[in-house]
Amino acid sequence: MRNIDLIVFCAAAFLAVGVASAQPALPKGYAGSEICQTCHEDIYNNFVKSPHWAIDSNGVHGFQGRSCEGCHGPAQTHTESGSAEDIRNPGKISSGAADKVCLECHLNQQTHIGRLTSSHMKDAVSCTACHKVHSAEPGGLVDRRPASINKQCGSCHNNVWSQFQKPYHHRLPEEAMSCVDCHNPHGSVRPSMTQTFAANDAGCLKCHGDKRGPFTFEHAALRYEGCGACHETHGSANPRMLTRQEVRYVCLECHANLPFPPSQTTKASIGVVPPSFHDLLSARYRNCTVCHQKIHGSYVDRNLLR
Repeated sequence: MRNIDLIVFCAAAFLAVGVASAQPALPKGYAGSEICQTCHEDIYNNFVKSPHWAIDSNGVHGFQGRSCEGCHGPAQTHTESGSAEDIRNPGKISSGAADKVCLECHLNQQTHIGRLTSSHMKDAVSCTACHKVHSAEPGGLVDRRPASINKQCGSCHNNVWSQFQKPYHHRLPEEAMSCVDCHNPHGSVRPSMTQTFAANDAGCLKCHGDKRGPFTFEHAALRYEGCGACHETHGSANPRMLTRQEVRYVCLECHANLPFPPSQTTKASIGVVPPSFHDLLSARYRNCTVCHQKIHGSYVDRNLLR
């Protein structure tokens, strides 16, 4: 029996030495993730369930055995002193410093192509303001539920969320859409961090494809200013989500009755065309789209009549 016990003991010791030799040696100043688990067990257990735990085993970023320290930095001094000042907390440092930590791994990803020009970057909104790295809830890191996304965006953009309470709006309060359906929170080449469609077209065309050109006869406002020239994208008092309550008021912002300079033949000033020859006191001229139906562009009529 003694010989058997000795053999079992030697075998166990041999396996322990083999496992220890398989573990990568920790760089100087690092303590390893298992030490973190000793004090931060709840956070550690949640972190194991998150996508970020992959850096502990995939061997791509070089954080095997020290995934916690991949974001929080070397923890050897922290384990000895127990002081929060001896460890890096991305949630409590400056936005630029926190972003630098995240971009150590996420630098060359497509989602961050416009980060440097985004409004979030200019307003010092860090990655950790939206992404909860240790969250154990479904979608805690990247929540794709419309209700959660809208609540998170609305916590900062209160003025925008109030526009969705108008009678006619995109269906965000009904949870049929989310803010990221139209906006790229990481940045975009378009104004207001809006999404793009088919390379560089406005993201509106992803749903409103029938309004997409190219048209033989284009509406200049749509070409140069985009959908926002006529439409309130978040909410409006108009059924078509126009910037004014009536169609004619939207049109008259550009098509006003401004006088022509006097000509050499008539020596008189006449109104421009259009809409100077329309009597706006008459009800039949008060809705421009009754005649000008193809206001987004036409293939056959330069006046956008058909």
